[in-house]
Amino acid sequence: YKQTFPYPSPFISLHKQQSRLFPPPFPPLSHQPFLLPLSLQPCVSPIMALTKLTTKLLFVAILGLLAFTQVGHAQFFNGTVGGDGDGEGGDGGDYGEVAAGGGRGAPTKEALVPAMFIFGDSLIDNGNNNNLASLAKANYLPYGIDFNGGPTGRFSNGYTMVDEIAEQLGLPLIPPYTEATNGDVTRGVNYASAAAGILDDTGRNFVGRIPFDQQIGNFRNTLDQLTGKLGAVETAQGIGRSIFFVGMGSNDYLNNYLMPNYPTRGQYNGQQYADLLVHQYTRQLNTLYNLGARKFVIAGLGVMGCIPSILAQSPAGLCSEEVNKLVTPFNQNVKAMINNFNANLPGARFTYIDIAKMFREVLTNSERYDRGCCGIGRNAGQITCLPFQTPCNERGQYVFWDAFHPTEAVNVLMGRKAFNGDTTYVYPINIEQLARIG
Repeated sequence: YKQTFPYPSPFISLHKQQSRLFPPPFPPLSHQPFLLPLSLQPCVSPIMALTKLTTKLLFVAILGLLAFTQVGHAQFFNGTVGGDGDGEGGDGGDYGEVAAGGGRGAPTKEALVPAMFIFGDSLIDNGNNNNLASLAKANYLPYGIDFNGGPTGRFSNGYTMVDEIAEQLGLPLIPPYTEATNGDVTRGVNYASAAAGILDDTGRNFVGRIPFDQQIGNFRNTLDQLTGKLGAVETAQGIGRSIFFVGMGSNDYLNNYLMPNYPTRGQYNGQQYADLLVHQYTRQLNTLYNLGARKFVIAGLGVMGCIPSILAQSPAGLCSEEVNKLVTPFNQNVKAMINNFNANLPGARFTYIDIAKMFREVLTNSERYDRGCCGIGRNAGQITCLPFQTPCNERGQYVFWDAFHPTEAVNVLMGRKAFNGDTTYVYPINIEQLARIG
């Protein structure tokens, strides 16, 4: 089913009066604009009392005990994809309508790629943490309140950015690795894990999580499974034509560098830390390339200094430019890395989503950008969305769902812009153009 998107006045001209998804300055969010895991509030000042941190961890642990598990279905790629219980992609034609969850029932469309493989954190996790001994979970209401099937582990009221991209590609919703291991994985797998980072140590305050290196290891397992089912040649050909979406890095700042119980802030300045992260990131993406990946979509980091959790730490409710400036060198390094890959890796095509630019325009054009739809305290960002808490009614008008993550409305807008937007927000080519390359 579909639901009319009740845009606030700044958004109305956005899609109802223009053919473009965003008004002139409106850019795509990031796979990680504010990619934060659960309710652990990041530390912006150099030192935050460890007792406060411990209290929050214990609080989140209680939430974890209340969480329940829910799963979906892997699906097989071959030709067209129909709308079934897991949701099927529309063509993104009417930007005034945004689906309210899985099972949109859109017309069948031809898939542009064999599959999509997804690596990342809580911005795109769809249930991989559900069965972990982790404090970073979202498999309880009101998470998933607008998703057909309820809570799945998505840190949103409904769709994530990659859900919308999958639909635009003509694929079914991509299953999490924890469900796909014993099912059909030929249309793709989502390996993303809340609290995960480029560095293995990132996110340890949340206990269980699946760092990027381990996500790549899980992809190796999928490759073995595919090879056993389809044969080495067909598997290699399919992998080479598939989309690899990677959105990592936010937790390496919010749940590592900015945390008082981590040593990294005292060991590196902002540029040095960005260099460390992207050096590791380069190695990891090279590994995926050596495993057969050729079509990469890399999401930059967003304006993390403007999420409700950070806004709540300012008496005036202002963005932290200190945090925003801190992540700038990372995005610059990632762009340079992508240019280098495109010039030097035979057969590889890398596309970059400028989440920061996209998200700044979302904030500029929204009236309800300074608070979460579900949360407690100043800016609804001091404590994130609690189990069975009543969220706001006008979810389509909010930028943020909870203290850290965007609403489905923003996720869908960003996903569509990343799919067919111009080089202002996604470059050197958009995802649709990437998908159509041989």
